Parts: sequence; C-alpha cells; structure tokens
Amino acid sequence: MKDMRTMRTTNPTLNASTFSVPRAFGDTMTLNGTILKTVILLLCAIATSSITWNAFTESHDAGQASGLMTIGALGGFVLAIVTAFKKNWAMVTAPVYALLEGLFLGGASALFETRFPGIAMQAVALTFGTAFCMLMAYRSGLLRATRRFTIGVVAATGGIALFYIITMVLGLFHVSVPILYSNSPLGIAISVAITAVAALNLILDFAFIEQGVAQGAPRYMEWYGAFALMVTLVWLYVEILRLLSKVRSRR
Repeated sequence: MKDMRTMRTTNPTLNASTFSVPRAFGDTMTLNGTILKTVILLLCAIATSSITWNAFTESHDAGQASGLMTIGALGGFVLAIVTAFKKNWAMVTAPVYALLEGLFLGGASALFETRFPGIAMQAVALTFGTAFCMLMAYRSGLLRATRRFTIGVVAATGGIALFYIITMVLGLFHVSVPILYSNSPLGIAISVAITAVAALNLILDFAFIEQGVAQGAPRYMEWYGAFALMVTLVWLYVEILRLLSKVRSRR
C-alpha cells in the first residue's frame, strides 16, 4: 500500500496530512465504524432537510425557506473549515455540519421539485447509486487512486473550483455566466463533466480512509472520515440535481 505522504486529494477535508497523527494506543479507526458514522451523518442531514422542504412545499413561498437555507449554507461552510483544522472536534462538528447542510439541501431540493416533479428523488437515487458504483469499482480494483489518477482528479477539481470562484466574483458585479446554467448541449456536457469529477473524488476519499484504518489512526478519525465523505456526497448531489434540471428543461 502506498505511503500516505505520496497521495493527495482535492477534497479539502482529506489531504496528505489528514492521517499524519500519532498511532493510537487505545481504540483505533475502523472501516465499519466510519461507515456507521457516515450513516449517522446522512440521517442528520435527512432530518433537517425535511424542515426546509416542508417550509417551502406547504407555502410555495421561497421566502419561507430562504432564511434557513442561508443559515445552513453559511453555517455548513464555517463548520467545514473548522473541522478541517480541528479534526479531533469532528465527533461534535461533523453532526452539526450535516444538520446545517440538510437545511440547505432540503430547501434547494424543494425549489427544483416544484418545477420538475420527482427530480429530488431521482437525484437522491442517482447520488447513492453513483456512490455505490464507485465503492464497488474501488474495492474490485477497477479504479485505484494511483499517482496518475490522483493528479488528473486534482487538476480537474482545481479547475472546477477556480471556475466557480470566478463565477461567484463576477456575480457580485451582476455579471452572469450563462453557460453554467444553460440547458444547451454544451451546458449539459459541462454539468456531466463536473458530476463525473465529483464522483471520482469518492475514489480518493475511499483510499484515504482505508489508509487511515491501516495506519491505526485514532478512533475520532472515524467521524472525520465520515465528514469528508459527506462533503463529497453533498457536492455530488447538488451537481446531479443541476444536471437533471438541465436535461428535463429541454423536454
């Protein structure tokens, strides 16, 4: 197995120093423990997503959910930064992050659902289906986090991040980038590419978690590993939701 120091990931919560902690003398990180905590975080997100979902679907007024969505988006971003620097806090910060992200995802899903009935369930199914396929591809050895593979995903994700940052900056000056939201063949192709890159990041995440288990990382790293997977899954879900909306708007 490759040394962790030779690997990189574009998930900001997983990098070369993520598991560079002293080998635990007591309980250590396990794969089953990380899976269990990932399920807990998913349940937390589902629980709070129902709040903003119901707030919008019952009133059909975006204003009813926009405040909670903003709190969820900004709060989740802050918690993600804090957790990335304070990994040993993940037992507390990871569930709070999931709860906050749920507020945002529930409202966003409801907005899309109103225009495209059934799209939210389709996006959920595709997100978990994609994650399962990536896990099977990783476990079978079909996709491995080799140096070349990692460099390719790093470069692609870095480019996407830069593109989004530029788009947000331009938005502050009321300059839009139509191609990002366009349902044209090019716009759909861009969404497909971004979604694919998000999915491939799961391979890097699986590799880092597996290596953390092999290196005997402390037990709290199970929460951190679960948190890192949540970050990627949230990104993947949002991109799939955006892609589906583009495709369905062409009908």
